[in-house]
Amino acid sequence: MIYTVTFNPSLDYVVDVKDFKVGVVNRTTKETIFPGGKGINVSMVLNNLGYESTALGFTAGFVGNEIIRLLNERGVNTDFIPVDKGVSRINVKLRSNEESEINGQGPEIEEADIQRLYKKLDSISEDDVLVLAGSIPDVMPSSMYMDIMNYMKDKNIKIVVDATKDLLTNVLSYHPFLIKPNNHELGEIFGVTITDKEDVIKYAKKLQERGARNVLVSMAGDGAVLVSEDGQEFKAEAPVGELKNSVGAGDSMVAGFISGYLATKDYKQAFKYGVCTGSASAFSEELATKAEVEALLDRSTNLF
Repeated sequence: MIYTVTFNPSLDYVVDVKDFKVGVVNRTTKETIFPGGKGINVSMVLNNLGYESTALGFTAGFVGNEIIRLLNERGVNTDFIPVDKGVSRINVKLRSNEESEINGQGPEIEEADIQRLYKKLDSISEDDVLVLAGSIPDVMPSSMYMDIMNYMKDKNIKIVVDATKDLLTNVLSYHPFLIKPNNHELGEIFGVTITDKEDVIKYAKKLQERGARNVLVSMAGDGAVLVSEDGQEFKAEAPVGELKNSVGAGDSMVAGFISGYLATKDYKQAFKYGVCTGSASAFSEELATKAEVEALLDRSTNLF
């Protein structure tokens, strides 16, 4: 089984407004509501690709109930922990001449809630996959990812971490199966600017030296790089297509890599599936479907 953890899930309210102006009444031309959060995105894409997962995390209030309803409607298993104080986030994403976002704060998560999460993690068994993705709310310990990996260290499970800065670097000594920074986040870790794939490989290997097993680095329109634990290096150009929605593309890459690896146990194939899944989401108004991913794979073989 694959488990994803989203500590601060949301409803993403995406509105399109023609020629948005500040200080006046604007009318929407289109509105869409999605369940949001990086781990949730991974679960939704895995479901689209035919892989069952269970979405874990914390929800609160009527927004939390709607997040669960929408996920169940999409066929995603959920096992969220209800929180008493506050309400889950509503994030507003405005698409007009420019894109703007307003993100909510989320509920208050207390130590007792965190302990309930640990009890759920106890059910994860050998050879399962656990995905820790996204930021940590301010009300939670900044060491949360590291604490979870320490708690799970004696289990033979594959842990995937998609996070930034200290959240990511603090877990490296626990040997995560996969980490997925983008090139800008990779550069931030080392205080450098990274624009080409050779530099990506150089600094990805430094993360391996600190404990990461596989390092997958997304580079938006410049493609992606994978440095695998068996010493292989893979580079890909970005598939060609019209960018429609960048939200969830990185999460989709993670889901694609996991599904590709579980299907083949081959890092090159997992890399290909990850790149094409991320791009398929970027080229779609919603998250990638299996048909969209396979169509992109068929026409992108020359990129790998």
